[in-house]
Amino acid sequence: MIIRLVRGGLTAALAVATLTAGTVAAQAAATAAPVAAATARTAVAGPNVSVTQAGNYPIFPVDSTNFSVTWTSTGTADLTGTTHLTVELPPGLTTNGASITSFPDYTFTETVSPDGRRLDAWFTGNRAPGRSEFMKVYVASHGTRPSGTIKVTAANLNDADPSDNVSTYLLGSGPQAPVTQAAPVVTGIGTVTGPGAGGTAVTLTGTNLDNGFVLFGDTVATGSCTSTGCAVTAPGGSGSTPVTVVTPGGAAAAPAAFDYTGAAPPAPAAPVVTGLTTTSGPAAGGTTVYVQGSGLASGTVLFGGVPATRHSCGPTVCSATAPAGTGVVDVTVTTAGGTSATGAGDRYTYTA
Repeated sequence: MIIRLVRGGLTAALAVATLTAGTVAAQAAATAAPVAAATARTAVAGPNVSVTQAGNYPIFPVDSTNFSVTWTSTGTADLTGTTHLTVELPPGLTTNGASITSFPDYTFTETVSPDGRRLDAWFTGNRAPGRSEFMKVYVASHGTRPSGTIKVTAANLNDADPSDNVSTYLLGSGPQAPVTQAAPVVTGIGTVTGPGAGGTAVTLTGTNLDNGFVLFGDTVATGSCTSTGCAVTAPGGSGSTPVTVVTPGGAAAAPAAFDYTGAAPPAPAAPVVTGLTTTSGPAAGGTTVYVQGSGLASGTVLFGGVPATRHSCGPTVCSATAPAGTGVVDVTVTTAGGTSATGAGDRYTYTA
């Protein structure tokens, strides 16, 4: 598994955090640029993700190039949780991976199949309506004249509209008409119990499970899916946990929950907050604050115990929108490992 956050490391990330509002707006416009060619759509009620592709597709004799895969929050509510992205390449084309360059208030992991013709990526972070992200996919044609279709998909548990979750591009021709993957159906789960530490092999059967991923509760299981089944490894957990297959065509629950036995795995270390890029703002709220620290991934940000209006957390940085408040408060982050201890570095002052 490859993990790539933002190029340039934490120093570059913190530099982004201290940019002026005008510069941030310009960066957001640049990030959204690959979406500009997409057909305008009316926002879907609720959270929604759409996916597009564009860029420098390989044309003989150019051997190595890259194209972009862009996913956008296009609903009326924030897109939250994990978005699964897939790239399928035709014979003759291979990839060695992708990169994403953005402020690192998310986690991003990817895997590439042994033959180099398939890439799976998982982006975990919260995105407001209109916000987009993109990754560069690096491809090579190995001296051949490539032909065939590049297929890209996106899937998110909370997605409200599957009609914009598949993008296809025919080399030598161009973008193809949109297609909608059929809704998944899960008819069976082979194993319904296992140790709290995780590690149990679980097979799910059904139809239309292509390009899916499996959630145990809200935790992504490692493994893969075909059109008729998924083979995954249960993550650690406790109690009775629902199992869900999420595909570009929607989500489907397994007919039975997975029951964990014995002790759950040890909790991760508690998050640590070391500083804020903005330490004050109006009592009405609305100020963007970047929270720095460690162990913050998938956390929830609170201002004096009040949840941030919006937030998204990567391993070392969270972006958050301050809620309304008064006085001086501690900004804390809560994860599965607990809540960060308070200290001088997390103080935020509400001004009149």
